[in-house]
Amino acid sequence: MNAPVRRLSVVIALLFVALLVASTSIQFFQAQSLAAMPANKRTVLDNYSRQRGSILVAGKPIAESVPVDDQYKYLRRYPMAELYSQVTGFYSFEVGNPFGLEHAADALLTGQADTLFVQRITDLITGRRTTGATIELTIDPRAQQAADEALGPSRGAVVALNPKTGAILAMVSHPQYNPNALSSHDFRSAAKAWEKLRDDPAKPFLNRTIEQVYPPGSTFKVVTAAAALENGLVTGAQSQVPGPAQLDLPLTDVTLPTENGLPCGPGNRTTLVHALEISCNTAFGALGMQLGGEKLRAQAAKFGFGDTLSVPMRVAPSSVPADLNAPQVAQSAIGQYDVRTTPLQMALVAAGIANQGRVMTPYLVSQVRSADLDVISDEPKPQELSQAVSPRTAEIVKDMMVSVVDHGSGARAQISGVRVAGKTGTAQHDLSKAPHAWFISFAPADDPQIAVAVIVESGGVTHSEVGGGRVAAPIARAVMEAVLRR
Repeated sequence: MNAPVRRLSVVIALLFVALLVASTSIQFFQAQSLAAMPANKRTVLDNYSRQRGSILVAGKPIAESVPVDDQYKYLRRYPMAELYSQVTGFYSFEVGNPFGLEHAADALLTGQADTLFVQRITDLITGRRTTGATIELTIDPRAQQAADEALGPSRGAVVALNPKTGAILAMVSHPQYNPNALSSHDFRSAAKAWEKLRDDPAKPFLNRTIEQVYPPGSTFKVVTAAAALENGLVTGAQSQVPGPAQLDLPLTDVTLPTENGLPCGPGNRTTLVHALEISCNTAFGALGMQLGGEKLRAQAAKFGFGDTLSVPMRVAPSSVPADLNAPQVAQSAIGQYDVRTTPLQMALVAAGIANQGRVMTPYLVSQVRSADLDVISDEPKPQELSQAVSPRTAEIVKDMMVSVVDHGSGARAQISGVRVAGKTGTAQHDLSKAPHAWFISFAPADDPQIAVAVIVESGGVTHSEVGGGRVAAPIARAVMEAVLRR
């Protein structure tokens, strides 16, 4: 073979090698990223042409794919639309599926999850079209409906848990939206619906139970009380604590006042239980300064602050700032300064106290089934997230929270014949707006079945627990009654 032919042969061989490398790279290494590209409509079309799995609550679909007579073959439908809008999210050819379970559980719903590998092989052998898995949720429809109705036109969130397992019983966020408008095959209409939703300043697509962080206000005093007991600053509910009308804050001329400008007890002293009943700011500010920022922060971390959770939707981490000086730790101890938390996190605080100090990992999916109704993933075994406090501390704080409902600011959460534990909260967030109204609770106190956190945005009264007690507590009561009275 002469030299020119030899060189040409080498060039052709190199070109074949390059082609082989490029095709291998595309098929095996870039396939996932290329499939996920928003501009790649072929993947979306392929997904639309197979039946996407349903999402069920108590056996009834809250998201399902129904056959239609067009090129897409299936239309995603949401029978209870607004009630579960932030839970399901939406599945849209025009927008994608960036929210809720439609996004977080996409691999299961499309049938592409690793756990469905055997089913895909079987489908390949039999020539059957792969369909998605069905997901059953832990939500109690009565609790969900009660939370939705009780929250009404208010902007805010309600989340409820089984404190013994971590199963999420209700997840409601207001305002809501209709995901059916986004899943429509009338793409011009779907695009307009998305633009309206995206540009709405109230952010209806936001799941406020897990995606929005707020100052917790006085509900955080449960964490401060637990920290004081765990660190030996107090020994029980009747321990004496400072309760002046104003607490002097070092390093500043500013003072921390009580709600009504009066001492919380005679001689500027009160008991720990009475301080929680009336939500005495100066008592908990003083305890915070005695504890110091690191001990307060460490106690919050044991309840789950700082953890990155998924349920399977990602939960925004709650936080207590580091390196707090004395005035900052006093403000943090009453749930202000830069303490930020999701409603789910505050439900975990209540649930941890209810469950003898054990905080269970929250979860939303109870079971996954294949298209043949074979169980792929059964009810998860409850997993402990942390032992936040000792059983003794949990018992003391529980009894104090019962006293808040029986004798203090949480009276509107009372349920006839049931011992209810709770804590009100008012959280300053914008001087031009009313504070947020909070309430956390659990019941029955002696055998807890449900723990609830409620926030009503700008639903409180400045420097008063009235909002938490008058606005948020009845919402929590309605949700607890829905579960306990079934």
